[in-house]
Amino acid sequence: MPLKINSLKYLIKNTLLVTALSLGLFSVSAQEIIEEVAAPKQNDSIKSNSAIKVDGVSAVVGDYIVLDSDIDKTILQLKAQGASIEGVSRCQLFGKLLEDKLYAHHAIQDSIEISDLEIRSYVDQQVQQFLQSTNGSMEELLKFYKKDNEKEFRDEMFEINKSNRLASEMQKKIVDGVEVTPEEVREFFNKIPKDERPEFGTELKVAQIIIEPKVDAEEEERVIAQLKEFKRQVEKDGASFRSKVVLYTDDKASIPNGGKYTLNRKRPQMVKEFRETAFSMEEGQISDPFKTDFGYHIIYLEKIRGQEYDVRHILLTPKVSNSALAEAKERLEDVRTKIVAGEISFADAAKEVSDEKETKFNGGKLINPTTQDYNFELTKMDTELYTQIQGLESNTVSEVIPEQDRKGAVKFKIMTVTDRIDTHVADYSRDYLKIKELALNEKRFKAIDKWQDEKIKETYIKIGDAYKDCDFNSNWLKN
Repeated sequence: MPLKINSLKYLIKNTLLVTALSLGLFSVSAQEIIEEVAAPKQNDSIKSNSAIKVDGVSAVVGDYIVLDSDIDKTILQLKAQGASIEGVSRCQLFGKLLEDKLYAHHAIQDSIEISDLEIRSYVDQQVQQFLQSTNGSMEELLKFYKKDNEKEFRDEMFEINKSNRLASEMQKKIVDGVEVTPEEVREFFNKIPKDERPEFGTELKVAQIIIEPKVDAEEEERVIAQLKEFKRQVEKDGASFRSKVVLYTDDKASIPNGGKYTLNRKRPQMVKEFRETAFSMEEGQISDPFKTDFGYHIIYLEKIRGQEYDVRHILLTPKVSNSALAEAKERLEDVRTKIVAGEISFADAAKEVSDEKETKFNGGKLINPTTQDYNFELTKMDTELYTQIQGLESNTVSEVIPEQDRKGAVKFKIMTVTDRIDTHVADYSRDYLKIKELALNEKRFKAIDKWQDEKIKETYIKIGDAYKDCDFNSNWLKN
């Protein structure tokens, strides 16, 4: 049955791909072949006590190699992240590594460009995240990853991330433009036997009303004045912009990099106001304070390199007063009381008072970012959202919930479940968008399979003896 086959491919190509690439697991540096490893049995699942074997080159794909230790590292890292690899064999993981190297090799052949500065910036962020697990100890981090020094660690992380990014961009290019027509969706659904049609779990429609505490005008003026003073101190007194970043910015993720970002005119990065300000400046210039949804910024344009702009910025976020917090919460509690009393509907209240522009004009209804409809499958719901509506009966209203958004701002919300659909077998009309996504995935898999078959034939590939008995989905052995 094609659907079942593609479900397995989806696990290998999508779930493991996303997990592995986000962890940055695979090495691309050449190493000496020490000895051949014992061949894995085709159906051997990964054992819980897998240990890293003596290293050796297990495959060559174009300009890349796959080490046997790459598989062991993948296993250990996936387990460390809590990912389930039950039933996944070494041969399957090895095949996944071969795919990644094939993508990366042809990304270079197709002149797909990756910004080294962007990769190094991402490595900086990764290192800071990793250090949190060792209480800030670089020594412990290097010991865990078996590296002699920080430079060696960062260099390997750079190569890993660059290879992964190349593979990811190549995959995107392969499936770019792949679409399905309504007729193809219908054909896909009709070919599934009725007793094998997928079952969709309980789904909820959720709505919310959000009220955000307002920042006092005096606080905004204070922040603007402070940024103007930073600018004056750098321009007139010779103060270090980077030092100001380290001491004062509210963009904590950028502190290790001295507030530095590289913007590209051809690739939208940062918010619109930030880009427009940066691209209107000259080298060595410091901007006046300007506002975005994150707060107030000043930008120092360090260097222009063609289409790329190296900038540093300081972000200050105005603080909300305790009285403003109390006023916002009290206001939302009054709204909730009126809804519960039947004086106003939840949808009308959202339109009248909600500060969330994306939902206020459609009754406060949330859109599922995965399916782009209003339904949220209970078992796949975001953990935070699930916690907020857990136990909430249909058309009842939650208590006022305080929440901190990704910008660090506190806001208050009330929520309701407007509809509930119990677990059911896929229905073409009701579940069209989900069925369309399944049909689109199948078509994407076919496009990837076709691309792989063609590229494997024209690419130099050598598989070590230890893996020649694997039953690969793709023709890696060129039989």
